[in-house]
Amino acid sequence: MPPHRRTHPNAASAPPADSIDVPVRSPAVPLDEVDRRILVLLSEDSRRSQRALARELGMSAPAVRERIGRLERLGVIRGYGVQLDWNAAGYPMTVYLSITAVQGYQQSEIVDQISRMPEVEWLDIVTGGIDMLARLRVRDHGHLRQLLVDQIWKIEGVQRTETSLSILEMEPKNLVAELLSVPAEDQD
Repeated sequence: MPPHRRTHPNAASAPPADSIDVPVRSPAVPLDEVDRRILVLLSEDSRRSQRALARELGMSAPAVRERIGRLERLGVIRGYGVQLDWNAAGYPMTVYLSITAVQGYQQSEIVDQISRMPEVEWLDIVTGGIDMLARLRVRDHGHLRQLLVDQIWKIEGVQRTETSLSILEMEPKNLVAELLSVPAEDQD
């Protein structure tokens, strides 16, 4: 294994833990069957009205409103969104970019610069032979080349990148419905 790669998160070459802003993970919130059903229904159609939800659940609209408000306050529901057809929006290429930082370099600086790029859909710090994995949306090969040459490769601390182009994407599945439809007692 090349010397620039970390094999363990506590290895001497790893940056200090406080050098990267790590989001504090919320503790698991106990969800009853009604909470789980609300989450599944909203994941299927987040524009569904509280009145419609109440009818489907056999509850009153105020009771559903209170449940949704509680789930939002506890951070279980973090927001509502739109699913785009990226081809129709002009960004048909999905690119995965693995990034290896210079040994001992403050990764938070790299994370900060990459996360500000509009093409970056998400960026994870990972374990293993690389340091970061990013998912990008680009218009075409020229856009990708410009992004790599003019921006990413110029970031101080980036030692190496590896680019993978997605050649087929499965239709997004409703992970909320798949995971939360399993009865709680079966998840242990």
